[in-house]
Amino acid sequence: MLRSVLLKALFDQRRTLLAWAVSFAALEAMYMSFWPSIRDLPTFSDYLDQMPEVLRNLFAMSGADMSTPVGYVQIELFAFMGPILVLLYTIGAGANAIAGEEDSRTLDLLLAQPVSRTRIVLEKLGAMVIGAAVLGAVAALTFLVLGPAFELHVDGDKIAAALTHLVLLGLVFGALALAVGSATGRPGLAKAVAGVAAVAAYVVNGLAPLVDWLEPVQRVSPFYQYGAHDPLRNGISAGGAAVAIGTVVVLAAIAVLTFRRRDVAG
Repeated sequence: MLRSVLLKALFDQRRTLLAWAVSFAALEAMYMSFWPSIRDLPTFSDYLDQMPEVLRNLFAMSGADMSTPVGYVQIELFAFMGPILVLLYTIGAGANAIAGEEDSRTLDLLLAQPVSRTRIVLEKLGAMVIGAAVLGAVAALTFLVLGPAFELHVDGDKIAAALTHLVLLGLVFGALALAVGSATGRPGLAKAVAGVAAVAAYVVNGLAPLVDWLEPVQRVSPFYQYGAHDPLRNGISAGGAAVAIGTVVVLAAIAVLTFRRRDVAG
């Protein structure tokens, strides 16, 4: 067994992380390859303009212009598919970090080592953070390498900002899955709670501009912190990043406290 919980966690997820990184890069390459053939077609922009406002808010990001490189990337990559891929990875990693080990009866071996429960949770969280950062780095590198080949030009710092917020979005729900898994030892429940929370947060953020009673709670949605300031045009939002990081810290603290106090199933 590797002596570091962090290194062991990264080693255990090496194949999964590679699969997610390849999938993300392939998805980007596919969407970028479409750009030369559709950029001059007015029908796509017209189609978006004619969509019901509720659908534009949910699936196309309000205000995005499909006829520009930034608008195209915003709609095709950052509005829907990018968040889905990152959330699937982080929620899975968070749920399996503690609850997955317990469910597969390997947690006892880990607890038998001279390592505190607090360190186990934090190093598992660290492995998830590194994994999510790797996905973001692969996505940025793919865009910077292939973007010019398809004449899809977006400033590198703006791509980096959007991917940074995308990674933070994933970490919020991954940390939620980690907290639920640490408290219950049930990976399925951890994935379900984090998944439902992500869908609810997405819908609240998308519908809030159209539904008065949702507007007061929109700002607590992680999707609002992710995209409301339009990072592809305005760069990183310090406030949005701080809220996301603070949420991860709180959820990590809950994971530590609940795991330290809980009897682990043998």
